[in-house]
Amino acid sequence: MHRLRVLEPAEGVLAFYDGRVPGYRYADSPNWVDDGALDLGIASYAVVAGEAALVYDTHVSVEHARFVRETLDSLGVSELTVVLSHWHLDHVAGTEAFDDCEVIASARTGEHLSGSREAIESGELEGPPPIDPLMLPTRTFEGALDLDLEGIPVRLITTEIHSDDATLIWLPGRRLLLCGDTMEDTVTYVDEPERLDVHVANLGELRRLDPVRILPNHGDPGRISAGGYDAGLIESSVEYIERLQRCRSDPELSELSLREFVSDLVEQGGLIHFAPYERVHRQNVERVLA
Repeated sequence: MHRLRVLEPAEGVLAFYDGRVPGYRYADSPNWVDDGALDLGIASYAVVAGEAALVYDTHVSVEHARFVRETLDSLGVSELTVVLSHWHLDHVAGTEAFDDCEVIASARTGEHLSGSREAIESGELEGPPPIDPLMLPTRTFEGALDLDLEGIPVRLITTEIHSDDATLIWLPGRRLLLCGDTMEDTVTYVDEPERLDVHVANLGELRRLDPVRILPNHGDPGRISAGGYDAGLIESSVEYIERLQRCRSDPELSELSLREFVSDLVEQGGLIHFAPYERVHRQNVERVLA
C-alpha cells in the first residue's frame, strides 16, 4: 500500500510525494524502492493545463503511477504526455500505467533503458523488485525540445548532472524548474564521481536560467508543498560537490558527518539536514576517494 500525498507547490503543478514516513516500508526485504527512494522521499510531478498534463516521471511502481493517473483523470485531464527525468529505476518503474501515452526522454535515457532492459525486467540490475514489462520511451530528443501545453510554453532541457542523461522541465513564463535528481535536499547522490567537474559546470548553466523556484524529485515535502526551493539550492549543490572533491586532499574533511559537512549551508537555509542522507554522504565520499 502506497502512502502518496498530493501536494500543490504552484498553481497547476502537482507533486505526488511518497516516503519519509517513519516505520513505513514498501517491502520487508531489502529492495531499491525503499532503500534510496522512499527512505529519502520521492516525488513525481504533473503540470496541468485544462485537459492536458505533462507527467514528470512515473514513480517507483505501477501502483503509484496508477494513482497519479487516476488523480489526473478525476481533474478532467484526458491528454497525457510523460517526460522521464532520467533512466534510474525509481523514476521509470510506473511507465506501464501510461502505455497508451507519448513518453518523451533524452536520447541517452532511451539508450540506457533499451541496453539494460533485460536486466531491469529480471530484477538483476539493482535487485528486486523487477520492472516487468519495462516500457521504453516513444520519443527521444537531444539538446532541448520546446512543447506547448495548452498555450503554456515548456522547454525540455538535457544536461549531465547526477547522471549523463538528465532531462529538466523549464517553464520560462514562470521561471519554474523541475530538476529531477540533478539537485536533492539534503545532498546529491553521486553516481558519476569522475564527472563531478562537468556536473559543477552544468549547474552553472542552470544558474543562468535564473529560476525563481526549483522542484526536486528528492526533497523535503514541507518545502515542496510551500512552493519549492529558491536558486540557493543550486549554490548549495555546487558547494557540496566542490567540498567532496576537496576530500581527496583533506582527510579530515572526508571524516566529517554530513551534518558537520553542510552545517553552514543548513544554517543559511539552503538545505535541511535529513538523517537518511548521512548514508548517502558516506557513500559519496567513498566513491570520490576511490
